[in-house]
Amino acid sequence: MLHAAVLALLVALAGAPALAQEAQAPELAAAPMPAAAASATSATSATSATSATSALPVRGPASWYGLTFQGRRTANGERFDMNAFTAAHPSLPFGTRVEVHNPANGRRVTVRINDRGPHTGGRVIDLSHAAARALGMLGFGTRIVELSPASETRPAIR
Repeated sequence: MLHAAVLALLVALAGAPALAQEAQAPELAAAPMPAAAASATSATSATSATSATSALPVRGPASWYGLTFQGRRTANGERFDMNAFTAAHPSLPFGTRVEVHNPANGRRVTVRINDRGPHTGGRVIDLSHAAARALGMLGFGTRIVELSPASETRPAIR
């Protein structure tokens, strides 16, 4: 606690009051969560998949990533496989299946969200190399796509 107070004082003297507040935040974050709040959080996360997919359909630019990230860990902890039909989305729960439609050529694929991104502003989804290839967008870098909740009965590629 003394170290945090000294750090907060030094940062405040340097003219950065926002950083001084951040220096004190770890003490607040260490407090345990009450049992009632923990059960409310788990109930909220159970309905988050439903509320997150209710934000679909969405239309906007999609990008793709491949060989550079092959084998690296994704945000959900699994290894990235550029040949799998997966995608990165900023907020949909991991495991959510999303249908991606390329209106320029009519192609559709179903992807599973396993990563966070895209990290470039304005894009709605980052697709694996396989999904981008199936959508016919490899030579373009980005394409306008439409995202919608996937039907469990649809095949991965159409």
